[in-house]
Amino acid sequence: MAHHDQFPPQQQEPPGLTGAMDPTPDHGEASYQGSGRLSGRRALITGGDSGIGRAAAIAFAREGADVAIGYLAVEQEDAEETARWVREAGRTACLLPGDLTDESFARGLAQQAADALGGLDVLVNNAGYQMARGTSIDTLDSADVDRVIRTNLYALLWVTQGALRHLPRGGAIVNISSIQAYEPSGTLVDYASTKAAINNVTVNLAGELGARGIRVNAVAPGPVWTPLQPATQDAEHLTEFGANVPLGRAGQPAEVAPAIVFLASERDASYVSGTVLGVTGGRPVF
Repeated sequence: MAHHDQFPPQQQEPPGLTGAMDPTPDHGEASYQGSGRLSGRRALITGGDSGIGRAAAIAFAREGADVAIGYLAVEQEDAEETARWVREAGRTACLLPGDLTDESFARGLAQQAADALGGLDVLVNNAGYQMARGTSIDTLDSADVDRVIRTNLYALLWVTQGALRHLPRGGAIVNISSIQAYEPSGTLVDYASTKAAINNVTVNLAGELGARGIRVNAVAPGPVWTPLQPATQDAEHLTEFGANVPLGRAGQPAEVAPAIVFLASERDASYVSGTVLGVTGGRPVF
């Protein structure tokens, strides 16, 4: 797996595309090996076109799952590349473009996925948005905050409500949190607060859905090299991206996917619910 100590300065418009990134992120294309942990399962991954979502989609397919991915229409080229990897693994890929900040689309997404895949067993709430800003709270823009909270929190609740009409006993929900829930950056105050909220929702839902045999967990990544970074961070800041963790580097999406697979797997994580698994390069998640 290629690890880079530094990333060249670069900038994109949100949400960002994989093809413009230097270096290209590693989604496990050449490395991930499945062992039937999600055999026959049907999964919906939001933000599945790129970054951690793409790595999860590739891993899920190689573990035997069919995959539906939600993504923004402007990310079509990334979505099609992800679908190609899923199909190469011999599984069904279903592309569901739309904006999760649109409540009716978000609420209907799981139904679209279930219709396409013949049911739904796993939901990965991965889609997220951030926008780095100045260090002062005075620079907080209401439109930005609204987009962050609608994407990261409202949409997660809406998609989950839709999915719960389909998830069976033995089903699983995996939410993507962040190190920002534990060690928040001043420049990401709104994003960090939504990630803390996601941890809270994860524990809440685990408590409620345990009786239905549905497990709910979260993965909290540290700094990971995805299109969100060049699209939402200052270009010069990227040269230091990830240097502040004990392992001394940013993670790759491929390094997060196995944690998501573990939590989604009824075979491996049948007694794991209400937990947050950190994939942070050594930064604490407690």
